[in-house]
Amino acid sequence: MPANTPPIDVSKATSWEIVEPVLLALASRDVADADAARAWLEERGETDAAISEAGDLLYINMTCDTSNEDAASAYRAYLEGFVPKLKPLAFALDRKQAELCSKFGLTEGRYEVIARDTVTDVELFREENIPLETELSTLGQDYQTVIGAMTIDFDGRTLPLPQIAPYLEKTDRAVREGAYRALTTRRIADADKLDELYSRQIELRHRASVNAGFDNFIGYTFKSKHRFDYGPEHCAAFHEAVEKTVMPIAAKLDAERCKALGIDELRPWDLAVDPEGREPLRPFDGGVDLVNKTRAVMQATDPSLAALFEQLGDGTNDQGVRTGANLDLDSRIGKAPGGYQAMLHSRRQPFIFMNAAGVHRDLETMVHEAGHAFHSMLCAEEPLLHYRESPIEFAEVASMSMELLTMPHWGVEGGFYPDPADLARAQRKQLEGSVTTLAWVATIDAFQHWVYANPGHSIADRHAAWLDLESRFGVRSARVAWPADLEPWRSRTWQAQLHLFEVPFYYIEYGIAQLGALGLWLRSVKEGPEVALGAYREALALGGSRPLPDLFAAAGLPFDFGPETLGRLADQVGAELERLGA
Repeated sequence: MPANTPPIDVSKATSWEIVEPVLLALASRDVADADAARAWLEERGETDAAISEAGDLLYINMTCDTSNEDAASAYRAYLEGFVPKLKPLAFALDRKQAELCSKFGLTEGRYEVIARDTVTDVELFREENIPLETELSTLGQDYQTVIGAMTIDFDGRTLPLPQIAPYLEKTDRAVREGAYRALTTRRIADADKLDELYSRQIELRHRASVNAGFDNFIGYTFKSKHRFDYGPEHCAAFHEAVEKTVMPIAAKLDAERCKALGIDELRPWDLAVDPEGREPLRPFDGGVDLVNKTRAVMQATDPSLAALFEQLGDGTNDQGVRTGANLDLDSRIGKAPGGYQAMLHSRRQPFIFMNAAGVHRDLETMVHEAGHAFHSMLCAEEPLLHYRESPIEFAEVASMSMELLTMPHWGVEGGFYPDPADLARAQRKQLEGSVTTLAWVATIDAFQHWVYANPGHSIADRHAAWLDLESRFGVRSARVAWPADLEPWRSRTWQAQLHLFEVPFYYIEYGIAQLGALGLWLRSVKEGPEVALGAYREALALGGSRPLPDLFAAAGLPFDFGPETLGRLADQVGAELERLGA
């Protein structure tokens, strides 16, 4: 870095006294020519990398232990004290960046994406939205805290929510029912609180959108998420395609499940158990075993990806990022829900967070988040920070593809399923989910469109809208018989989807990406795994340096999520399910 702009130490990058002079120096610097402008872009990126990593470290430690008051207070102080000061200066830098790109012709080719995105961000910035965004961030933390504090007393133990999952796979129906009732009763206890929290978020998001000149949050969020290549009309077409192509498959699978279980109607606790009455799949025992078996699977899939996975660690860590580890995998009381991969951009290392409880779904999560880590690692040496992140629609291709491309190797020596019967069963489970999950994606996305198109709705209206969509898209909860005492949860099952609270309108990306992942899987089947994995690595190495359709094209995929593409891929999955049998 030039001498007049000292580097920021990540450990001090949430101190405004340290950060402000560095940003002011960048904002006021004279830039004489195109070479100097390019250098400025890279320097600004590295400065932002240190600042973003410092915030990510606080977030990671908070989510790894939501009951830790020091971690919670540090993250909240960052959201309420540091970020509101940062945003106006970040806007000043965005404005300068846009001017430099325009002045020195850095708007096409290599610089097309960064110039386009920066102009959009400048157009959307409103200083009056900063306090609204701050409150939204703290409400997101409140959601994490509420969920992280949920525990269930069951089977003589006090369990965090993720650890109830193995009981829902038990062959004893009474055990499954008891587990589901315990889980649902606990969720209902905080359901009103989360309803009110979400209502407040909707209000704030609508106000921010109006401030920026939009009628509602839909238009605002499509622009702020840089969705230049599709719009709400494409989402509606996706919803319709799911309704026509996925619902029949899902209904058929559930009818087969009901018949195999020998029951007259499915109940909510009948959806995870093996329909043939086999004992639940238990692919690993604890985070260390999960890592060891994933390592073996990655080696069989692609040695170059296995070498990247080797860098992540051994799975023993349970202290968040405090120890310098790259993994925190096991579920425990106080841990926030879900799973994620965060790229720590200053050190150029990924961190994976998840809630493993020993079920097959955890295997999927591990390879999914590993796919995100591979994406981050393959473009880690990109000089422009902006390009070390890709559009979410393609970032999820990186992760979802790993679920499918590793699938043939789950039974490798040292892997998850040495028994061929278990392997076939797990593969069937994966493929079923790859299609039926599209119904959930469509429901969540359509729900968000309804919510933000009708910002003045009541909580009762919201519940009714959810039930209508649940029925339209054939989500499994719409095809089961609900006990009367659990009906209050049925209209709120969306509350378990953290994206609605923390990253609004982040969900259609999963649908788009799932079709991309299925496309790569189909290339692997028809052209060979080496071809598909080569395309995968090549596309991921581009990071976010090209527009979204170009990233899909680099992987040999069409950027299309309409009925023709969806129907073709659904048919292929159906044929593979027939081959795998029960």
